[in-house]
Amino acid sequence: MTKNQLNMKRLFSGLCAAVVLSFLSCSSQDRALREEILNDSRMDEVYALGQDILSSGLNAGSSYVEVWIRDFNTFIKPAMDVNDHDVIRRALEIFMEFQGEDGNIVDGYTPREVAMADGEAYDYMTSEWAPDYLAHKNTVETDQESSFVQAVAAYVKKSRDFAFLDREVAGMTVARHMDKALSFLWDCKRDEGYGLITGATTVDWGDVQPESSWGVTIDEGTHYAIDVYDNAMFILAIDDYLSLVGDGGTWAARRDEIASNVRKYLWDDARCKFIPHVYLEGSPFPEDFDENTVWYTGGTGIAALAGLMSDGEIASNNRQFLANMAEAGASTICMTAYPPYPEGFIRNEGMKPYCYQNGGDWTWYGVRMLWAMIDRGMVREAYDEFSPMLDRVIANQGFNEWYSPDGTPHGSGTFRGEAGVMMETIDRLRAWANSRQ
Repeated sequence: MTKNQLNMKRLFSGLCAAVVLSFLSCSSQDRALREEILNDSRMDEVYALGQDILSSGLNAGSSYVEVWIRDFNTFIKPAMDVNDHDVIRRALEIFMEFQGEDGNIVDGYTPREVAMADGEAYDYMTSEWAPDYLAHKNTVETDQESSFVQAVAAYVKKSRDFAFLDREVAGMTVARHMDKALSFLWDCKRDEGYGLITGATTVDWGDVQPESSWGVTIDEGTHYAIDVYDNAMFILAIDDYLSLVGDGGTWAARRDEIASNVRKYLWDDARCKFIPHVYLEGSPFPEDFDENTVWYTGGTGIAALAGLMSDGEIASNNRQFLANMAEAGASTICMTAYPPYPEGFIRNEGMKPYCYQNGGDWTWYGVRMLWAMIDRGMVREAYDEFSPMLDRVIANQGFNEWYSPDGTPHGSGTFRGEAGVMMETIDRLRAWANSRQ
């Protein structure tokens, strides 16, 4: 054997040894993380708390009498474990019974006697198909239709009740209701110039516009805008529809068009982040305000789940969320917007900095960033960042709508949206751990 051949053999042997050691090290780390996850008794406690409140109703929480489609979509799967499936199906059917002729889906519905006694200022809608209920729609947001399609898909996939798609509700099949909901977004909410879904200006995934005191209804002061959340939710809904119904290529092509345009118009490659808004006719904020300094946690997480970000981009954004958390002295990465919009930028009194959707800490949306990280193999990071969320549910012995940076709970108690996404995160972590046996 020549000297060169000997050197090559030694190099090859060294490389093989390095690969083997790296594999053994990774396997050892996986095994340690697997045991840590499966032996985490906090998850059992939180899951039991979640099942308890999901068994007691489908309204969003103690401060909400309505069943909201945005919320229901995020706890429908664990709710199926503790409720009769007929109850779940009926809730979905009521949304179909209120569906508009153009395909739009309402935000929520309420038993008529409860709605009339509650005194809320909603402009309630009625339906001949559901005379015992009243419904409302916060028109500034554009996620109701996507949430509905995702919720139906979640029910069908978990129950294996594929016949539900052919069931007739309010004069058409469930599958047709899904198609009409998607078509409403494509036909009525898409800006042809950008090729993306539009809505009013809201903070991240929120449903409050800055131009009016309550801010849930499009009016003469509305500034129309495009954001990543609405479009990512639409992509996920199309994916769900295609997985169950199929369409001969039409919706698949539309999905790809939306995804391409999101990257073209909403992704800032230099800052490695999504732009908060692309405005169609001007911004509601002062000209000297650089809105692109604001990071949106919820929309970013949904975009990651929709396949709109690479592994490196997800990791980079997560590092920024951790930095934002540290800078704000927050408990978790789940601040809706950071930095929050300054005092006075939003007329709703509940939207001061670090309040409600303006920088409040919402597990309900922020934790979904961790789902994408688990999907991409960033399990250690996801588990570590999930840990303080588990701790505060246990400390409060319940689920809350949102938190201030110091961890103080606010808003609705027994908030089912938080329960649902916490349980889903536990399921995802345990599924990963069990796959590593």
